[in-house]
Amino acid sequence: MSERLRLYSAVLQDHLLKNRQMALIAGPRQVGKTTVCRSLSDAYLNWDNADDRRSLLRGPASLAGLLQLDRLRARPPVAVLDELHKYPKWKGLLKGFFDTHGDRVRLLVTGSSRLDVFRRGGDSLMGRYLLYRMHPWSVGECLRTDLPAREIQPPREVAVADWDALWEHGGFPEPFLRRDSRFTRRWRSLRQEQLSREDLREVAHITDLGTMETLMQLLAERSAQPLVYSNLAQEIQVAVDTTKRWIDLLGRMHYGFMVRPWFKNVAKALRKEPKWFLRDWSGLADDGARAETFVACHLLKAVEGWTDLGLGDFELRYLRDKQKREVDFLIVRDRQPWFLVEVKLTDAGLSPSLAHFQSQTKAVHAFQIVLNLPYEPADCFKVNHPVVVPAKTFLSQLL
Repeated sequence: MSERLRLYSAVLQDHLLKNRQMALIAGPRQVGKTTVCRSLSDAYLNWDNADDRRSLLRGPASLAGLLQLDRLRARPPVAVLDELHKYPKWKGLLKGFFDTHGDRVRLLVTGSSRLDVFRRGGDSLMGRYLLYRMHPWSVGECLRTDLPAREIQPPREVAVADWDALWEHGGFPEPFLRRDSRFTRRWRSLRQEQLSREDLREVAHITDLGTMETLMQLLAERSAQPLVYSNLAQEIQVAVDTTKRWIDLLGRMHYGFMVRPWFKNVAKALRKEPKWFLRDWSGLADDGARAETFVACHLLKAVEGWTDLGLGDFELRYLRDKQKREVDFLIVRDRQPWFLVEVKLTDAGLSPSLAHFQSQTKAVHAFQIVLNLPYEPADCFKVNHPVVVPAKTFLSQLL
């Protein structure tokens, strides 16, 4: 499997040069957090390593000694603390260590998706870290891995082999780079098992794993569809509130994510029903659902990446009204609609919903993204009216 430089190497290098705060790197299991961070580090400690664990349990002073922070250095060393969330008192350790030694070391704190679950529960580390959310490979990352100065990049044509690999194997590093169908199927199955058996048992303390796995299977079959909690609750025979709580947990653990409706200045808009998307589109049998999920994952990577880089406050939403007019996605920048995205696998006929919702939301752009159209070397963000755009062009301009 060939190694390729990732966008997040440049992002974290920039963080280490400019910020004294810890970098907390969150994201799905097996997205490449440890690999990227270790490539930038001078020291690496993993809670799962018994020797490292003993050093961490001795407290901040022991950790400072291990990292030799009393030595004169031209620059502070970079230390990676991996899987630290498995230590029940990890926040206290980090707080004490950072407050005492933070000026002499730069910390990258990584873990599985569980780190983000714990981060949300009472934030005693506020002001001491900056969060970076790591995503799988995308079209934009295939084309450029330098630090972006602005949100939208000039269009470039992605290599056919990279495009085909993304579509067939997904964007998680191992299957994307290896490009072997049998390996991808086995990897996908193992990842699902680790998520359901290990993460849900250890972190969420879910005891009814069988029912939770049934829910995960149902959600895997319904990527790009609205979430109807009452129907799902009935199918798995648990309470609606339990179903909501479990789906929220699966979102926090990066199994999938929800896109909520936008209703500001939209007449008779739906307000409550979110849509659900898997994080890994490669296993979806229906090409239409795969296409919409493929674009959704690219858009989520873009909005979270732009936000983490300090380019603004971005959100991913969708639009639907009571007349059943719908646009798949809306990108909101600093609480103002920016551009609309409708996804089609093959149909190039422009959806009338784009013009309707662009008029209501005052979004600057309205794109109909078509997966099977050939690349066009034109900047779609220079067009303000509804327009049909090849997916290869549009996605090349994002992160």
